[in-house]
Amino acid sequence: MVGTPGDEAAEDAAALDDAAAVLMTVWSRAHNAPDVPIPATQLRALLVLERGPVNVSSLAERLGALVSSASRLCDRLEASGLLMRDPGRDRREVTVRLTADGQELLDRLRVRRREDLARVLASMPTSARAALLWGLTEFHEAASKAGPGGPFSMPA
Repeated sequence: MVGTPGDEAAEDAAALDDAAAVLMTVWSRAHNAPDVPIPATQLRALLVLERGPVNVSSLAERLGALVSSASRLCDRLEASGLLMRDPGRDRREVTVRLTADGQELLDRLRVRRREDLARVLASMPTSARAALLWGLTEFHEAASKAGPGGPFSMPA
């Protein structure tokens, strides 16, 4: 019996889900190393701030958190020396940004992630690597078609 396109897409989605779980494990291994001084939630905040300074409300929105929770998270990151608050003209509008130490941590983690990914990719045939990268590029384009702010777009 021949499957329908919907059945094939569901099978492909299951295979992609399995592969994505492995990819996330490889990708996040660097974040779970003993010398990483912060938990995953705080790391997510630093990754948002790497794109540029934002106010606490915007950070909360991008993290899907309450402003009060994001503010407490910023307190902890500031105490760790990874984040700096910049009060603006309006004292209610505080901007948060990475410190040099925060950027150094993200740079170090990026190097580790890329080393781990390179080890896996090096064990794949060249044609499989090319197909994977092509497929991920196409997936990214398809997921991004909704445009900025769409259901699958990356936070700004």
